[in-house]
Parts: sequence; C-alpha cells; structure tokens
Amino acid sequence: MDLLVGALVAALVVALAAAAALGIAAARARRRHRRALDERGWLLERERQAAATAAVGAERARIARELHDIVSHNVSVMVVQAGAAREVLAAGPAVPPDVAEALAAVEGAGRDALKELRHLLGLLAPAADGSDEGEDFAPQPGLDRLSRLVDRIAFAGLPVDVRISGEPRPLPAGVDTTAYRIIQEALTNALKHGEAGRAEVEVRYAERYLRVEVVNTGPSVLSGRAVASPAAGTGRGLLGLRERVAVYGGDLDARRRLGGGYRVRARIPLEAA
Repeated sequence: MDLLVGALVAALVVALAAAAALGIAAARARRRHRRALDERGWLLERERQAAATAAVGAERARIARELHDIVSHNVSVMVVQAGAAREVLAAGPAVPPDVAEALAAVEGAGRDALKELRHLLGLLAPAADGSDEGEDFAPQPGLDRLSRLVDRIAFAGLPVDVRISGEPRPLPAGVDTTAYRIIQEALTNALKHGEAGRAEVEVRYAERYLRVEVVNTGPSVLSGRAVASPAAGTGRGLLGLRERVAVYGGDLDARRRLGGGYRVRARIPLEAA
C-alpha cells in the first residue's frame, strides 16, 4: 500500500511539474508572439510613414517642377520684352540714361531669377545623374484639358458628368494646374478603387475662390460592401493634393459618403493666387 501511495504521489508530482513546464512554455510562447506582433506592427507603421513621406516628397518635387515651368515662362517673357524695349530705345531718339539703365536692370534681374529657379529645382528634384541641369518641361495641364480627361476616364469605364457654374475666366497658372490635378486624382481613384458606377465633377467660379468637387457613386457604407479606398482621405495622392492646395491657402476635404461612394472637395482662394 505504501508503495502504491508513493507511486501515486510521484506520478502527481511529475504531472504537476509537467503542467507547470507546459504553462511556462505557453506563457513564453505568448510573450514571444506578442512581441512579434508588436514588432510587426511597428515595422508596418514605419513602412506606412516612410511611404507617405516619400509620396509627399515626390509630389512636392512635381509641384516644384510645375511652378518652375510656370514662373520661368513668365519671367522669360519679361526678360525678352525688356531686352527688346532696350534695343528699340537705343536705336531711336536719345532717351534719358536712367530709362536704359532701368530696362537693363530688369533684364539682368530676370536672368538672375531664372538661374536661381533652375538651381532651386535642382535641389528639390535633382536629375538622375546628379547634375543641376533642368529638364525639358511640357506645358502643364489646366482646366482647358478637362474634357479630354473626362473622355479618357469615360472610355476606361467610368461615366462622368461635368457641371460648370459661375463665369469661367482665366485663372493663375498654378491654381489652374492644381484644380486639374485634383479632378484627375479623384477620378483616377474612383476608377481604380471601389465599385463606382459614375462620377460627377463640379467646377464653380466664385468671385474670390474656385471650388472643385468630385463625387462618385458606390455601395453605401451601411451595406458592408463599401471598399476602402485612398479617396477616403488617407491616400498618398491626396496627401500631395493637400500640399498643392495649401500652397494657395486653400483647403481640401476627402471622405466616404454615407449614401455610398466618395467625395473630394477643394476650395482655393483666388485673391492670394
């Protein structure tokens, strides 16, 4: 009997020890799993932040190139006109020396400004070979190319209705390009993400601001079938658009609509443009 009791006690001790060892091993495994999840979450967050930072940096570089194109064109025209005026005056009757000197100063300042713009572009968007030479810039798109953009999007499968309100008028080149880029990004997102059936674009010319709104249809968020999309306001492209709008003191709002689809709306002041 004593031997049986001793054997049972020994077996119980072994079982308790085994249970304790298994419990410790399970706790360690849970801690390792938790640490792995925390580390993975930290790495994913770092990757997300790095990607967002890179996207904003790329968009800023593109903004710099576009502004360079716009500003350099206007300054080049000023330089040419100042030089032409100086030559015309030099070939005509005698003019006060200060007039010729003023025109020469304008021409020289314009050329210096162009050099500084090229250098600034080289800092913001350096060439692949590391040189400080600017690239050939194509004319930047504006709202005059909206119909072609809408045709391309419609041909790709997303019908688009366009509504223009107010009195259309020439816009500052930077604002014009920004408005086009907003519509382009919103329509591209609507085409690529979600289940958009059609889209509506509204451009409103107010006295002191330009309003651009792009709305697309899609499943309601209440249906559970809505698909997450960068158009909800966290996409990298929209981060860049906010940078663009902020340059002109405007604001941009992008969010999912309760009734379905998404809305991107921007308001850009024209007085400060």
